[in-house]
Amino acid sequence: MIRAAAPADVSVIHAMVRELAEYERCLDEAQATEEQLREALFGERPAAFAHIAEDDASGEPVGFALWFLNFSTWRGVHGIYLEDLYVRPQARGGGHGKALLTELARICVERGYGRLEWSVLNWNEPSINFYRALGARPQDEWSVYRLTGEALDKLGS
Repeated sequence: MIRAAAPADVSVIHAMVRELAEYERCLDEAQATEEQLREALFGERPAAFAHIAEDDASGEPVGFALWFLNFSTWRGVHGIYLEDLYVRPQARGGGHGKALLTELARICVERGYGRLEWSVLNWNEPSINFYRALGARPQDEWSVYRLTGEALDKLGS
């Protein structure tokens, strides 16, 4: 079952964010607090949205998708950028990841959004194969750039 996240889900989302960061070999970079997630998802001006995948038998949360809107100046419409998609190891292969992506695709279609996109680490072959099987294609002609830390501070000062 897939459902929109509720404020009561923040602690489990936070735990799964940390599990994802550990899987991606960068747990030390996962610094967001539960309060920051609560504000981003459910504050006065939400900056992000989340969906929860629940185990059909137990009802326990086993995965999540956290996303936000982007905008295409070429198409003139919004899209969804999927920041994180995670399914706990014991629940993988049960269709939860596909169900989460299906829900986000449904939202795109329903609202007239032009695209659903995300990033994946180059070494994450299981995920890459999964995404390709769904029909997703890499945008190989684009490179992601990021300013953080000292470089961001220097440019922004």
